[in-house]
Amino acid sequence: MSTRNDILMPKLGLTMTEGMIADWSVRPGDLVQPGQVMFVVETEKVATEIPAPSSGEILEILVQQGETVPVGTVVARWTGSGQSAAEAESDAVSAIPSQSGSEHEHQVARTISESRASRATPLKDQQTSPGGRIPSSPYARRLALEHGIALEQVKGSGPRGRIKAQDVREAIDNRTSHPVSHSLQASDPPVRQSMPSSGQPIATTGIVAAMAKRMVQAKQQVPHFYLSTEAEVTALLELRETLNSQPGFSKLTVNHFLIAAVARALEDCPFQNRIWFDDQILQFDGVDVGVAVSTDRGLMAPVLHGLQGSSLEMIAQRANELVGRVRAGQARREEMSGGAITISNAGMMNVTYMTPIINSPQSAILGVGSVREVFRPGASGQPVIRREMGLVLACDHRLHDGSSGLKFLNVVVSYLQNPVWLLRSL
Repeated sequence: MSTRNDILMPKLGLTMTEGMIADWSVRPGDLVQPGQVMFVVETEKVATEIPAPSSGEILEILVQQGETVPVGTVVARWTGSGQSAAEAESDAVSAIPSQSGSEHEHQVARTISESRASRATPLKDQQTSPGGRIPSSPYARRLALEHGIALEQVKGSGPRGRIKAQDVREAIDNRTSHPVSHSLQASDPPVRQSMPSSGQPIATTGIVAAMAKRMVQAKQQVPHFYLSTEAEVTALLELRETLNSQPGFSKLTVNHFLIAAVARALEDCPFQNRIWFDDQILQFDGVDVGVAVSTDRGLMAPVLHGLQGSSLEMIAQRANELVGRVRAGQARREEMSGGAITISNAGMMNVTYMTPIINSPQSAILGVGSVREVFRPGASGQPVIRREMGLVLACDHRLHDGSSGLKFLNVVVSYLQNPVWLLRSL
């Protein structure tokens, strides 16, 4: 008789107490191999793929897709290796953030609690909501917004009456079982549309669904504003060509220069190196830069941590290694969250400007377009050819304004237009 062992709901962060099964990638009777994704767990902050720690056969699934259960709950049984609650904490290897790849609340595998303890300093919130803020989790607030539930009418079951996601779900179920007849109001949730008569529905994975949810939330809840400009990159492209012609060194891409420029600008402009989370400002001490990466599972946004003191060569090497791990599905959880800004470079796709969506809880994202050859007046007034790259900086208006955003963007442009400055260590 084959051994029956438990598969547990893993603990994916210091503050995680429960998780939702967003997607099952296996069914009873399936034979899985080590590293194969078995299911996706969605928490208030991130969606995480859970791989098989060994080979085995799935015997039964006990927690269905969409159900939320406490950490340590048996979600399935199989013939593979058994788990203890402690072992379940280290299962996850690839978390996704909020932004397409997203929602991205990104989003956070390195939890906000960990960030507060080791990487960030809270600043006093200078804005208070009239009557005070209702204690509630980010995911609970999102559910309430999506379903038109007023938090004032929800009884919280958490510490000191804090409203949890399950409390909002119960309020939704109660409303469904006791409908109230009324005329449609502007504040009512949108009416579900019927399926069009033509076209075929395509099933989405838990990761795709989580990305979609986080993108909607980021666009709805983060007050975006945008700043656009161009960087003249003739000197950068010439320097890149010169450096790449030297044997024995890593080949540099334009993206490597962009990462270095943004990292250096964060050092120069610490006011940009902060996020808005849970009605307070978190100021980061280290220099972390996210990079959007296209994969066969969607757009991911891993983060390069601790870039202070890094040379351009070191940044290039670390970026190449990180992108490789992400595309292979082997990125560590802490590499999929953190930082205040992401770079989304679409220059290889023939686009002049790209207006991106912020990867919440980050506070900014830099959209990068293609290099264009354009005529500009030279020193003598005669037209000369310039090689320019379009840049669009999206900022969170709760933290930044036009003046601070432009100051940061202009510093980034200065480094791109004077790339020899990037050859020095940060």
